[in-house]
Amino acid sequence: MENIQASNFGTVDEYVATITDNRKKALMERLRTVIKRTVPEAHELISYQMPTYKYNGILIYFAAWKNHWALYPASAMIKETFKKDLSDYKQTKGAIQFPWDEPFPEALIIRLIKKRAEENIEKAMVKATSAKK
Repeated sequence: MENIQASNFGTVDEYVATITDNRKKALMERLRTVIKRTVPEAHELISYQMPTYKYNGILIYFAAWKNHWALYPASAMIKETFKKDLSDYKQTKGAIQFPWDEPFPEALIIRLIKKRAEENIEKAMVKATSAKK
């Protein structure tokens, strides 16, 4: 699979369509479905050339790479909150990397997304309260 991040995409459909390995494409579609099912109100778009979901701010990004797929939770607190659960996965400053050949960790992903949605709601409430003052 080529590094698909080099292209410009207008939609998540276009992004996923560039994945030539059917198993990997199916996994990315499954991830997309899990995100939409977990936070149905989230708005789907492309940002930084990655599928992105917004819900009261950035909810999560994901990307397909040659040797892994990654979630970008846009929150240091998420990585700290789920430190034990994520200890088996390689992490960078912004990403959690999941090998293509390991089972899809759906329950963990749902928990991460729900926590991110809660964080965003809390931030939006604080912001709204501050704006009223």
